Amino acid sequence: MSTELREMRINDYEKVHALWEASEGVGLSDADSKENINRYLKRNPGLSTTAWEGDQVVGAVLCGHDGRRGYIHHLAVNKSHRHQGIGRALVERCLDSLARVNISKCHIFVFGDNQDAINFWEKVDWSRRVELVIMSKQIPTNS
Repeated sequence: MSTELREMRINDYEKVHALWEASEGVGLSDADSKENINRYLKRNPGLSTTAWEGDQVVGAVLCGHDGRRGYIHHLAVNKSHRHQGIGRALVERCLDSLARVNISKCHIFVFGDNQDAINFWEKVDWSRRVELVIMSKQIPTNS
């Protein structure tokens, strides 16, 4: 069976979220609620992608930008479908989509102990940025 790539839609959420939950190295939080993912998809139309075999999601990636830099989040491929080029195809589609909206640099955040992910990103010619430290702060919201 062939794999079909298509734009992620909010109707895909339950299947995509289940894939993320089953994928080691994907850190999920309240930011990944259906409401928040819907807002992300609307803010970044046409950039996030899913991979399908029939009615089964076998891969997914969130992609967006802030107007100057692109960001990839939650790249996941079902274990049974890894090493078939699906992850690479999802990333290439993200980069092509970002290029179409004139974004020339993209980042991904990877957990430092996720060696499989680090190996993947290095294999697809991404560079590790050791000179940066990521700092975060939780912001209280009204919701």
